Amino acid sequence: MRRLRILLATGLGAGYAPVAPGTFGSGLGLLVYWAAATAGGWPAALAALIVVTGAGLWSAGAAEQYFGYTDPGSVVIDEVAGQILALLFFAPTPRILISGFLLFRLMDVIKPFPANRLESLHGGLGIMADDLVAAVYANLILWLLAWLAPEWLGIR
Repeated sequence: MRRLRILLATGLGAGYAPVAPGTFGSGLGLLVYWAAATAGGWPAALAALIVVTGAGLWSAGAAEQYFGYTDPGSVVIDEVAGQILALLFFAPTPRILISGFLLFRLMDVIKPFPANRLESLHGGLGIMADDLVAAVYANLILWLLAWLAPEWLGIR
């Protein structure tokens, strides 16, 4: 069971990327979103978000204990879930996917309030919560862009 938790927490191994593991985790989230939204629209993407978030809450704390320190860089399930949330309710078009990816990476790096405070929560909740809040910011900015410049995002 421990191996399964570590495998999930590391985004099926994406977290072992030698550079920018969080970006690789976000890339995995982008693929999951694309597959779910293409197959079943926003309901399937929402279901994927719920499953990945649940898996993250279950696995991230165990991975933290396994690696021996708080929020290890190889734990990227939070980026997977965050990327899905950042894109939620949008059609999986190339411009939307790229814009959502870049916005989420930016919000995940700068961690605007209250995301920066949530990192201090204990275990898997602390690992997951800050990225999910950063994803909400990215999603809201994407909606703002869709409203202000729909042509730029390829929305008709």
